[in-house]
Amino acid sequence: MNDEAPETPAAEPATTLSSPSSGRPAPVSPEEKENRNWALIAHVSSLSSFIGIPGFIGPLVVWLAKKDELPFASEQAKEALNFQISLFIYGVICVVLVMTVIGALIGIPGLIALVVVEVVFTIIASIKAGEGKAYRYPMTIRLID
Repeated sequence: MNDEAPETPAAEPATTLSSPSSGRPAPVSPEEKENRNWALIAHVSSLSSFIGIPGFIGPLVVWLAKKDELPFASEQAKEALNFQISLFIYGVICVVLVMTVIGALIGIPGLIALVVVEVVFTIIASIKAGEGKAYRYPMTIRLID
């Protein structure tokens, strides 16, 4: 004869998709998903410079194609485009420095640093775009506004 009541499991708190404690992201509308995807494409396409296509071509195409219909993608494509133009300018400066004896000590490491900077910041920007967050590249000359 046991007078103890049987244990009942504790009720778990209800969670929703938008709840920060659930660990799952909030649902995204198809329009927002398209906006994020095009912003992501704008950033990732700039890495085409490693296969011989100028890095500014991808962001330029995305910006021209989507500037009137997808505001977030347009903004991020302009940001990626400005970053690629800035890197090109910095690269030209490094190449000019390489042509001088003293400048070679600065120019060659500068070119290597530009490649690392391009890859790292492009990956960060791509992740942020996928999350729907705007990213501003550092060291960027904002020529296209």
